[in-house]
Amino acid sequence: MTVMKAADLFDLAGKTALVTGASSGLGWRFAQTLAANGAKVVVAARRLERLEALKAEIEAAGGQAAAVTLDVTDQAAVPAAFDAAEEAFGPVDIVINNAGMAVEATVVEMTAEQWRKVLDTDLDGVFHVGQEAARRMSANGGGSIVNIASAIAFTVSKTLSAYAVAKAGVVKLTQAMALELAGANVRVNAICPGYIETEINRDFFATERGQQMIQRNVPMKRLGAIGDLDGTLLLLASDAGAFLTGEAIVVDGGLVL
Repeated sequence: MTVMKAADLFDLAGKTALVTGASSGLGWRFAQTLAANGAKVVVAARRLERLEALKAEIEAAGGQAAAVTLDVTDQAAVPAAFDAAEEAFGPVDIVINNAGMAVEATVVEMTAEQWRKVLDTDLDGVFHVGQEAARRMSANGGGSIVNIASAIAFTVSKTLSAYAVAKAGVVKLTQAMALELAGANVRVNAICPGYIETEINRDFFATERGQQMIQRNVPMKRLGAIGDLDGTLLLLASDAGAFLTGEAIVVDGGLVL
């Protein structure tokens, strides 16, 4: 068997990727990383103006991108987003199921509306997008679905019960999908990040309380950089992970430990 160089092993040339929740944070970075490694990337989220900025950034770097408006809580909108992706670049080979949100509230104080909002986005949205991807990939010979869960799926944190439950559900959904879709050459895996610095949490982690959380909870004693997920993303999205399915890879600097 020929030994491949890393650049060839992780090459995504000729692949089309759809990234949900791409208008900020991890989704923005995921789209950039996939495009930098050869994929034609369809960026999807609710904020079209942010997506257009990301599209321009990818194209300025020599990549190919298209922007599609998508609210993952609107089940009827999901097939339309895939149709738009296919119209732009052809059948979708890779889906990064990233859209998510959190609400901080104790179990006693959380409203039914808050609970439902988190579950609708973080679990139901992942299911709807994953289901549509699975149907189309099965018909097209295969593909890779990467669900973005969280290290909190394996632990708990006060005021984040709904988020923890949703992300634990994503891990189990990933396993169920992987089992059912393996025969159709559709791989389904999850990335479970720990504390990763993004524009949303940067200010908090710069505070004394934020720094104390890092020192107390992360054995590596640092916040994860957004680029720390690049390797895992490329492993699961590319043929480098061709025999990987049903895995939930924790990238957390030892947080769960």
